[in-house]
Amino acid sequence: MKKRGSLLADAKEVARGWRWSHRPLVPKSVELPDAEPHDFPTAWARTSVGRAARTALQAYALKPLIDYEVKPRVEGLDILQGLRAPVIFIANHSSHLDAPLVLTSLPPAWRDQTATGAAADYFFDVWWRAAATALVFNAFPVERSGGKGRATHLAGEMLNDGWNLLVFPEGTRSKDGWVRDFRMGAARLAVEHAVPVVPVALRGTYQAMPRGAAWPAKGRKPVTVRFGRALRPRDDETATEFNQRMRAGLAITLSEDRTTWWDAIRNGERDEASGPDVARWRRVWEASAPMPVARKAFPQR
Repeated sequence: MKKRGSLLADAKEVARGWRWSHRPLVPKSVELPDAEPHDFPTAWARTSVGRAARTALQAYALKPLIDYEVKPRVEGLDILQGLRAPVIFIANHSSHLDAPLVLTSLPPAWRDQTATGAAADYFFDVWWRAAATALVFNAFPVERSGGKGRATHLAGEMLNDGWNLLVFPEGTRSKDGWVRDFRMGAARLAVEHAVPVVPVALRGTYQAMPRGAAWPAKGRKPVTVRFGRALRPRDDETATEFNQRMRAGLAITLSEDRTTWWDAIRNGERDEASGPDVARWRRVWEASAPMPVARKAFPQR
């Protein structure tokens, strides 16, 4: 017989069984019919009231929480001094910490003018999560299936209105901590609207909060956010060609953070961001190793 007085246990059991979202309950291997995408309005989050509320939430709630859970180090912000909005920030993606880290690392003037692309099927599947994501991160829904859809049109409109965009070209979080292939959306936007792209290298987020974790690991893991040199589309460059340059630019920025600026330049186009060509368990093992401290190019004696 079940003991009385276990109200908390009953509540947890109900919560586990409650369907909190509209995601399919069938296995991923089952092909589902195409469903009409549900558009969640986000323009309200970019009004003066929404911007004021977001500024307060990011400054007095999000940033202190990030600083409490991890130990961030920000490098390369000086590259923003020679840029004018709008720009597209692209970052590698392996954790739910990535977007909060990039946003809270930006100077307030840049942060206030930056919108974040978020997966429509994850962050915009129920109204309460969609509203919170839109307000706190100034997020807009992105269809992970790719293609030139309504999300691309909305992103283009925001660029025309002077908004910076933060996007993750991999489309989803890495399962093993290494950088995946880029999708074409960010490159198309940059080429069509002639805006520069700033690669942002994130290191340590996979160790601090890998895919599947509900909260950052204990102990304030060290993480770094490094802003790389801006890339500009050339006049005769296709989106495919620029996408390759974006991938190389992010790889160089990651290499610079792991080693030094000189070593990253010397390595050139060699892509170490994809990780070693070994079994998946070894890739995960190597990506999960404690983050080493980058060497200084000109160490002090």
